[in-house]
Amino acid sequence: MEFQWVFTKEEPQQIKSFLKEKGVSKGLLAKIKFQGGRITVNDQVENVLFKLSSGDQVAIAIPDEGEHETMLPSESPVDILFEDEHFLVVNKPAGIASIPSQYHTSETMANQVKGYYQRQKYKDQVIHIVTRLDRDTSGAMLFAKHGFAHALLDQQLRQKQVVKIYHALVGGAVDSLADHGEIVAPISRDLSSLLKRMVSEDGKYAETEYWLTKREKEVAFVKIRLHTGRTHQIRVHFESIGCSLLGDELYHGSMEKGIARQALHCSHLSFVHPFTGEKLSIDSALAEDMQEIID
Repeated sequence: MEFQWVFTKEEPQQIKSFLKEKGVSKGLLAKIKFQGGRITVNDQVENVLFKLSSGDQVAIAIPDEGEHETMLPSESPVDILFEDEHFLVVNKPAGIASIPSQYHTSETMANQVKGYYQRQKYKDQVIHIVTRLDRDTSGAMLFAKHGFAHALLDQQLRQKQVVKIYHALVGGAVDSLADHGEIVAPISRDLSSLLKRMVSEDGKYAETEYWLTKREKEVAFVKIRLHTGRTHQIRVHFESIGCSLLGDELYHGSMEKGIARQALHCSHLSFVHPFTGEKLSIDSALAEDMQEIID
């Protein structure tokens, strides 16, 4: 895959410094150098120490990534919300893990996407997950289709430029929910469990913003934006204010409302496409089990 830029600065600059500004890491430069890629200036092959002049046409060719030989491809179809040559957004069902583990080895979203890549005969088949979801959370999940795209989206994630919107059904003390509010509470591991997290003074900073969409009796439908990305953040934060997610047995959510998994759905992703400059907004329709409760 090839990427091109025009050098417009008046002062000369080494290629490696220019490419660093474009998000090309040292690791990617090493891959270009040692695994069959190339750097050209005005169609001439150059090394990273070459000094650029204004108007130079700079291009990098990144070698294909092949595949993870140890990851098994799945024949299961994927529900695609968006795709171009750099990114793939899929609609993840509840009950499917994002990545393989000891307990989920072959039917995770990563396995399913690898199977899709193979069926499409893509040259780059390494799986790059940009935004993962808990096994029982449904909705939009973002993959990068090559390492450079992954690195650039990671930069946007660190700078909080990737917007993730969730919808959840919560129970309990829903009368206490404001029309718009924030939950700011540090989160740490719960040492009594291998899985759980908890609000704790010695935890890491965590911030969750929410909007009340609908409230009826002991159930509320809320829209949520994460401003940090702690494990189980939404589930922990809403439990901490007495409004655990429906179906979330781990965090004391009600199991009597017709849903047997945490009622959480990633409904929207938006980010600036790092190669085109276009703002992408991708939506995922609410999962059927949650919609049935609302209806």
